[in-house]
Amino acid sequence: MSRRLMKDGRPLSPFSIVVMALLALLWSIPTLGLLVTSFRSRDDAATSGWWSALFNPFGTDWTTSNYSGVWTGQDFSSGFINSIVVAIPATIIPIMFAAFAAYAFTFMDFPFKEFFFLIIIAVMVVPIQVAFQPMLDILGPRGLGISGSYIGVWLLHTGFGMPLCIYVLRNYMSTLPTSVVESAKIDGATHFQTFWKLVAPMSIPAIAAFATLQFLWVWNDLLVAKLFLNSANTTVIVKLQQLLGTQGQGQELLTAGAFISIIIPMIVFVALQRYMVRGMTSGAVKG
Repeated sequence: MSRRLMKDGRPLSPFSIVVMALLALLWSIPTLGLLVTSFRSRDDAATSGWWSALFNPFGTDWTTSNYSGVWTGQDFSSGFINSIVVAIPATIIPIMFAAFAAYAFTFMDFPFKEFFFLIIIAVMVVPIQVAFQPMLDILGPRGLGISGSYIGVWLLHTGFGMPLCIYVLRNYMSTLPTSVVESAKIDGATHFQTFWKLVAPMSIPAIAAFATLQFLWVWNDLLVAKLFLNSANTTVIVKLQQLLGTQGQGQELLTAGAFISIIIPMIVFVALQRYMVRGMTSGAVKG
């Protein structure tokens, strides 16, 4: 009997297959519970666990009112639009600047290059929470006056996303063949031409991997959106938090809203997962 082979020709271990299947099952259980609970009434969900609905479907009070209540109660449609408006630029902008910086740290020589790269690595350990008060002062009415707008949130996510992005892309670019860059230099190509026509296309797996993670981080962000966006621009995650209410009176809507909010991230993850796997296994997260 032939054994199933991996892409590199090595046989797949039966133990690894079982472990991966178990991990996939365990990872999917919370999502399954979220989906089942979202279709149960408040009283029914409070009296028994979600797994009881699977074993006794006819004795469960199924309802779709939770989903209709989400859309009518907190205007989730505008939250979706606001989240997209926030997440897409907050993903593209840091990657755009970080890709240029990573190229410079990898293929260019300039004074104190290693020192500056070390500073960037050190900035990664600074939690975003410690910058909230200073950034509120800088972006607020006494500063730039852009607090509450999309621009302020874009700047925040760009500033806190760039260090990790530079680190990831620089490590990936260091694994690329230097002979290609040297050949381009001999042919008279500028650094911009070398980056745009050679290095950037070869770095697509790492760029896509970080873009996936950055998009998910920005989409799921609560604190930055809650502090730096006004009520008209608030994102779907903030609206999801508001569903619960001050006394927990909207808890039956929370599961339905949570399941709706993961639709876009799931689409992005599924669309870019092959690039993400290639980027992570080809050196994108290697130290």
